[in-house]
Amino acid sequence: MMRILLVIVIAAGYTVYHYWGAGHELTTAPASQYVQQDIASGGEQVIQHAFENQARHLQVEASGTVVKVLDDDTTPPRHQRFILKLVNGITLLVAHNIDLAERVADLKAGDTVGFYGEYEWNNKGGVVHWTHHDPQGAHVAGWLRHNGKTYQ
Repeated sequence: MMRILLVIVIAAGYTVYHYWGAGHELTTAPASQYVQQDIASGGEQVIQHAFENQARHLQVEASGTVVKVLDDDTTPPRHQRFILKLVNGITLLVAHNIDLAERVADLKAGDTVGFYGEYEWNNKGGVVHWTHHDPQGAHVAGWLRHNGKTYQ
């Protein structure tokens, strides 16, 4: 399990370095086939592999369609919660900390939401959290995008 996670991290790093360092879209496949992703598709293949391998603590970026807006988790820290469905069919619970970041405004089923956060496996698809800044700077900042606005 740890070897698979290590391969994911190394391949993702290679992909990001190759994409940003080269200044253009990927045209060659990275060493690990499951990380081969079109940046525009947002990483659904990485999330698919993470789900299949019960991965945790993995930074992911993708977008999905809101299938259900849930009640807020009101126990501190408070979270705005909703379920996204990715193009590949995986569903994710998004838990967005509204004690640290602005609530996503006017969110409803059918909306598209982009996200960058930390993936945690569960048998329903997974949870994405850390979709906000870390005021102490110890964790990479995440975000949500909805209707042209970024929330972090």
